Amino acid sequence: MVETGKRETTFKEGGTYEDLLALPEHVTGQILDGLLVAEPRPAYGHQVAATALDRILAPVFHLGGTVGGWRLTCEVEVHLKRNVLVPDLAGWRVDRHPAPAALSDPFVAVAPDWVCEVLSPSTGALDRTRKMRIYAREGVDHVWLVNPVDRTLEVYRREGSRWLLLDSFAGEERVRAEPFETLELDLGALWRG
Repeated sequence: MVETGKRETTFKEGGTYEDLLALPEHVTGQILDGLLVAEPRPAYGHQVAATALDRILAPVFHLGGTVGGWRLTCEVEVHLKRNVLVPDLAGWRVDRHPAPAALSDPFVAVAPDWVCEVLSPSTGALDRTRKMRIYAREGVDHVWLVNPVDRTLEVYRREGSRWLLLDSFAGEERVRAEPFETLELDLGALWRG
């Protein structure tokens, strides 16, 4: 069993889905190449950045938005082979999104086309290593890494099994970033909420 009474991230090699299901509601669990990661709800700045990004992207790109063509969601449980990941935001092109019958399932078993991880001090290294390797291996095309402490956005595109850093932005810049480059994003909105 994983220790969950603390306000810190805990790790357990050889974690199972049963371990993940046994976690309390206030804990987010993931299984990354056999490592169970149990972490408390994210810090406020983390939540502000993720929520702001969703509010900016969804009206434009989510199905029915002005551009459309995507299904976007926050903190969905994604099963990719033996891995269970919970990206802060995930997006599927409409033609790749799971069938409507799958909408009642508690998780998605189709790799997203885009994910955004909002980095936390306790799990940032895992996001940059294990999670990005899993995303590349499973065919995710784009990863954004948002760091609310440093106020940065890194934009990656998958090239085969490797990640190509397309650009990095900081502070209050106005940016265009794949795969949503038709929208000029006010990066400062992520820090202001």
